[in-house]
Amino acid sequence: MSSAAPTLLYIDDDAALARLVERGLKRLGFTVEHAADGSAGLQRLERGGIDVVALDQYMPGFDGLETLERIMALPEPPPVVFVTASQDSKIAVTALKAGAADYLVKDVQGEFIPLLQVAAEGAVRQARLQKARDEAEAEVRASRDRYAALAAEREVLLREVNHRVGNSLQIIASLLHLQANSSTQDDVKAALTNAMGRVAAVAQVHRRLYTSQDLKSVLLNQYLDSLLDDLRRSAEGNRMSRLTLKAEPVEIDPDRAVAIGIVVNELVMNAVKYAYPDGPGPIHVELKLAGEDIVLSIADDGVGLNATSDPRSTGMGQRIVSAMATKLDATVGPDPSHAGTKIVVRFRLEKDAPKPAAAGVG
Repeated sequence: MSSAAPTLLYIDDDAALARLVERGLKRLGFTVEHAADGSAGLQRLERGGIDVVALDQYMPGFDGLETLERIMALPEPPPVVFVTASQDSKIAVTALKAGAADYLVKDVQGEFIPLLQVAAEGAVRQARLQKARDEAEAEVRASRDRYAALAAEREVLLREVNHRVGNSLQIIASLLHLQANSSTQDDVKAALTNAMGRVAAVAQVHRRLYTSQDLKSVLLNQYLDSLLDDLRRSAEGNRMSRLTLKAEPVEIDPDRAVAIGIVVNELVMNAVKYAYPDGPGPIHVELKLAGEDIVLSIADDGVGLNATSDPRSTGMGQRIVSAMATKLDATVGPDPSHAGTKIVVRFRLEKDAPKPAAAGVG
């Protein structure tokens, strides 16, 4: 109990017993007010300031159970201790079911007053605990709602940022495409086309993010499908008519999706340039799950890595692929059993999982 004296409203038509209760409880630290019937008790409760109610059953007008029902209908009602001379257990059960905090049997000599003190103090303590718990739960709900609102706002802002970044990158890729088409020098055209593909790989991730409900992951099969469409529309598009994709649905975080897209762009562009000296040929991109690993392969049926004219072992493309492989914590290498050239990239599905073994790639 707090240091402030709790106020008890005693509702009973027995004025003499009410005086006994008032004297007895005052000595025990209570402030006591008396109401002679249920109606008067309800009027007093409407003014507030009552910590606990002691309620008799048999009174003129509203009886105790009727009064209890009306008390429970008040906003934030105080706890009620049902006090009656009746030994009928049905009344006790009914009162407790209706919301009474406790029940005790009174006597006309006032010997029940110490029991009423214990019951009233327990009811007040329990009511205060319940109020504190309700306030804490309300604060938790309010905090959760605020967090949810902030999270929703953050998602909207992230989607808007991804939209703007994606648009900006798409504009850059389009400008590179136009410049590549207008160039008359093959090496310049190739450099611009490569740059366009790298920008498009990043732009596609942002496009996926701002058109998706999930800002934390990208579906690789859909991403690679769109990326290869971009490559087909590039300055080298006339040599990519036989570029195919076979990909299982795999979700991955955006950062690694960018790295995968850049790897695919580099290896596809290398295959376009060097695999078929006499004209375009098939290029196959495949993505599949192998246990806890993701296996990405880019294959062609062309002249192979041993051809003396194939510069894929040196240059910017190789450095970019190596850098992206490091970001993915991946192993990269050729499949020696493939007739043309097949480069296999293998890495873990989970970002922080142990690195896959660097044994046979295939």
